[in-house]
Amino acid sequence: MLDDGSPGLFQLDRSPAESEVPPHHLGHRDRLRLRARSGGVEALPDYELLELFLYRSIPRVDIKPLCKALLARFGGLAGVLAAPIGDLRQVAGVGEQAALDLKLMQEAALRLGRETLTKRPLISSWSALLAYVRTALAHEPREQFRVLFLDKKNQLIADELLGRGTVDHAPVYPREVARRALELSASAVILLHNHPSGDPTPSSADIDMTRQIVQALRPLNVTVHDHLVVGRDGTASFKALALI
Repeated sequence: MLDDGSPGLFQLDRSPAESEVPPHHLGHRDRLRLRARSGGVEALPDYELLELFLYRSIPRVDIKPLCKALLARFGGLAGVLAAPIGDLRQVAGVGEQAALDLKLMQEAALRLGRETLTKRPLISSWSALLAYVRTALAHEPREQFRVLFLDKKNQLIADELLGRGTVDHAPVYPREVARRALELSASAVILLHNHPSGDPTPSSADIDMTRQIVQALRPLNVTVHDHLVVGRDGTASFKALALI
């Protein structure tokens, strides 16, 4: 300040708000949204797709490191979406809302896949079926046993979870499969389960359990079209392996 009270050459008065620099992530978010609009979201790498999706549930912070940490922890985007909410919450920075939003993304993908299977014979839509079961099961951390119940036209009636277990076993009761087939008036089924180890090779227990289900359904005139074992390394078909 000069003697006459006027500001000196390098002493301009600024309010605190004018001197603050906006956080760098704010500009990053705007640039990312612009790239998504102009180039299409399909061009975004997985971590940026996660960023865009989680902006609403995790505002005002830089979440690029978090998204990369999620992908590294769970082995990719499919693994992130398949992870249980409790496991997601163990990653620093993931709150309840963000974890729920990720599960909503997975459920939307599953419903989209299931919708493509309805109103068409599954036997003639095998590629769509394989894509759906891989989305549903390939990255599940615990073993699940599911059954696709089909009508006389081999169209999907229901996809039901009939057993949830540990990393290497899911309890399955042939009588429960038979009961649900009767309740749904199903004419055929496709059995599904996953191997969290990643290797889809059927075990001797898988083979024995499948034979028990075939025997339980035979008196009901319900056909077992196939049993698909899903893992991160691929999908094994009992029918293709001549096990059914």
